[in-house]
Amino acid sequence: MKIIEKMKKKSLDCASHEGVTIAVLGDSVTQGCFELFHGEDGGTGVVFEQAQSYSRKLYDILSYLYPQVPINIINAGISGDRSTAARARVQRDVIRHAPDLVVVCFGLNECGDGEAGVRSYVGGLTDIFDQLSAAGCEIIYMTPNMKNTRMSTKLLDTEFIHGMARRGMQVQNDGTFDRHIEAARALCRERGIPVCDCYALWKTLAASGVDTTALLSNRLNHPTREMHWMFAYELVKTMFLQ
Repeated sequence: MKIIEKMKKKSLDCASHEGVTIAVLGDSVTQGCFELFHGEDGGTGVVFEQAQSYSRKLYDILSYLYPQVPINIINAGISGDRSTAARARVQRDVIRHAPDLVVVCFGLNECGDGEAGVRSYVGGLTDIFDQLSAAGCEIIYMTPNMKNTRMSTKLLDTEFIHGMARRGMQVQNDGTFDRHIEAARALCRERGIPVCDCYALWKTLAASGVDTTALLSNRLNHPTREMHWMFAYELVKTMFLQ
């Protein structure tokens, strides 16, 4: 990828080249959301911890590999967001920062619409990719993690959360989420956009007997802090192997 070549040049001749900017565009996982808790107002609160998000871990890895290169990470994740909504903020939150690379990750919220949501999901991604391509940004599409496959005893004990868990388990286990992700992969193949396929890795873990629901900090859809390292490592591999 061009960004690797740019970091190489900066590392070899620091004075003659600029650093790099990477933007991550996505939902709550990108933003850095983890556990849920009972709020004082009776609602449900979310633990936000950007320092433990995959974008910060990506920064740590790249800074270790290229210690002389200034790396600027723009976190454009918003909890609850979808590709269809995010396309309206690409200019404001991403393009105006002139990023060398943009990592796009959506799907966790869209799959809740069932089969009918696949078309709008792909439409939103298409618009996002079009805007980024027109701005000259390199793009990686990163597939998300799996949702819960079972009802955990560690779920926050509210009917709302249990309802989310039942819906998440259904779309994960009946293949609805799989079909959303495959549609996104097909779009990327058509557009020549590299895919960092973390979803496939999660599916491999599940097929190998790993309890993937236990790898979710809220037992619904937010990966644990440790699993954000997986996203970061897979992104670095994708960057180097393209």
